[in-house]
Amino acid sequence: MASSSGTSSGSEDLQALMDQRKRKRMISNRESARRSRMRKQKHLDDLVSQVTKLRKENQEMLTSVNITTQQYLSVEAENSVLRAQIGELSNRLESLNEIVGVMNSSNGVFVEPNNSFFFFNPLSNMSYMNQPIMASSDILQY
Repeated sequence: MASSSGTSSGSEDLQALMDQRKRKRMISNRESARRSRMRKQKHLDDLVSQVTKLRKENQEMLTSVNITTQQYLSVEAENSVLRAQIGELSNRLESLNEIVGVMNSSNGVFVEPNNSFFFFNPLSNMSYMNQPIMASSDILQY
């Protein structure tokens, strides 16, 4: 019976060794799973942080685009007013030049287009430059 007790003791030792290895492996697996969950959580936190940052940048860009669009529309409107003023002033200058031409032809005096007369050479008298130019519907009334 001594041999059976020796075999039983060896079997118990082997079983205890296997149980110990099993517990070590289980502890190691749990620790590995915990580290994996931590890495996954850190990655998720990094992604959430990146999404927040990108949303903020996107909002800033949208705000910048909206401001730029408003400025563009404002400049475009001002440009339209200035083009209308150019047309009105050109028509007015043409009419005034025609009036001067008629007046000069009725007096028998011929005026060259390149003389220093105010209507033909508006840059010779700069006093009008201090006055603002406003577009209005009654600008063509004389």
